[in-house]
Amino acid sequence: MKNSKNTLLYAFGMLAVLVLPLLLQSQGNAWVRIADIALLYVMLALGLNIVVGYAGLLDLGYVAFFAIGAYLYALLGSPHLTDTFPAVKAMFPNGLHSSLLLVIPAALGLAALFGALLGAPTLKLRGDYLAIVTLGFGEIIRVFLNNLDHPINLTNGPKGITAIDPIHFWGLNLGKSLKFDGFTISSVTLYYYLFLALVIFTIMISHRLQVSRIGRAWMAIREDEIAAKAMGINTRNMKLLAFAMGASFGGVSGAMFASFQGFVSPESFSLMESVMIVAMVVLGGIGHLPGVILGAVLLAALPEVLRYVAAPLQSMTGGRLDASILRQLFIALAMIIIMLVRPRGLWPTPEHGKSLARRGTQPVSGMPAAAPGVETPADEVPGAASRPMSINP
Repeated sequence: MKNSKNTLLYAFGMLAVLVLPLLLQSQGNAWVRIADIALLYVMLALGLNIVVGYAGLLDLGYVAFFAIGAYLYALLGSPHLTDTFPAVKAMFPNGLHSSLLLVIPAALGLAALFGALLGAPTLKLRGDYLAIVTLGFGEIIRVFLNNLDHPINLTNGPKGITAIDPIHFWGLNLGKSLKFDGFTISSVTLYYYLFLALVIFTIMISHRLQVSRIGRAWMAIREDEIAAKAMGINTRNMKLLAFAMGASFGGVSGAMFASFQGFVSPESFSLMESVMIVAMVVLGGIGHLPGVILGAVLLAALPEVLRYVAAPLQSMTGGRLDASILRQLFIALAMIIIMLVRPRGLWPTPEHGKSLARRGTQPVSGMPAAAPGVETPADEVPGAASRPMSINP
């Protein structure tokens, strides 16, 4: 009975997400664009969840992999390389115009390589020190993108790269609307379905990783790295794998972002983007796939929804308050309130803190009983007999 109910809920949910863009486009393409951006952020949050949620490694420079994927697609799908380098023009007189089947593996592989390069020198760092190093890595990538316009113009500097090709495969150009017997499916709706397919694929991979031996090794490192190493887990390789896997999702999301926007510049990959992606993971529920998805959708759509709240307040104050500042203020207040009410996130994983769920256990000789409502020691195994926390007298 329960399985049939879950199947019915999943079917209803899939039907809702499939019909959603068709309903939104009747109100204008702006709402569909918000849904597209939300799906890209879901992919980013799922990738960062591997690093932060599974392996317990705080990464504040995750937007760097987003930028790497975006600029890779921008170089492969725009006339920038052929206009800048005569040798490339001679090899590809009609332009590169790379297909989707080439772009996704290339973005995935390059971002994974940079993820491993980031993880290699940070293997012995933890906590705040790891966060500072990853934050610096993200800023280094942004500064490089901003300055690699001389002596060789590779990224076009702060001006960015324009005229990026839309995604096209199997004769379907996502940059153009599709018509069926008088019914038009807009370009942003076509991108929605592509992003949705990639998000579903990312969820499947994340779930399989979570329940695999690799996922359990990551969680052991997250809980106690010394104990994990003592149990025979190769913590070095597992950390590198976590950085590489998480970065690969960011690279694919960046490539899709470049094709969707048709323009990339270093300003799109600032530190605030990394902070927002981390906030999505923490706000939704660290390590829990449904919670991470919920947090990404809320924080991606909330700034756009608050436009309708900030604009009237701006007019009430005679324009003295900027609408963008008001939106950021409302987002910060909402996050503070939610984290005070739900410190483990909006939708935390059921397994998180399971060892703390037992209350009111019988006392061990010489130890006081846990009072109702007081958490039991974290090292007690659920279902096993109570035991002292230490062997020392």
